[in-house]
Amino acid sequence: QVQLVESGGGLVEPGGSLRLSCAASGFTFNNHGMTWARQAPGKGFEWVSTIDKSGTGTNYIAPVKGRFTISRDNTKNILYLQMNSLKPEDTAVYYCAKGEFTYYPRGQGTQVTVSS
Repeated sequence: QVQLVESGGGLVEPGGSLRLSCAASGFTFNNHGMTWARQAPGKGFEWVSTIDKSGTGTNYIAPVKGRFTISRDNTKNILYLQMNSLKPEDTAVYYCAKGEFTYYPRGQGTQVTVSS
């Protein structure tokens, strides 16, 4: 059974940083690409970044390129999203999902709020 547990969200001021983590279990982590997605209040899901199974191939949506970095530790089955220079428009619930460019299956999400 796929289990994905996100953590690391919180309240941060504009310009601040957060690192999200996603602990994965129930599947062979290093056989699958992964996605970070988000859902802002009143909006649909939006994929933010993807990473291939080896960690060498990544993708980002334009608004986060240069500010966010996706990575993975295949020895620990953990997916990361380092978020720097955060903006109020980054406020959303962030989810990790199994697969690339996908929203499902996903975890329960972690709230990120960027506000002064």
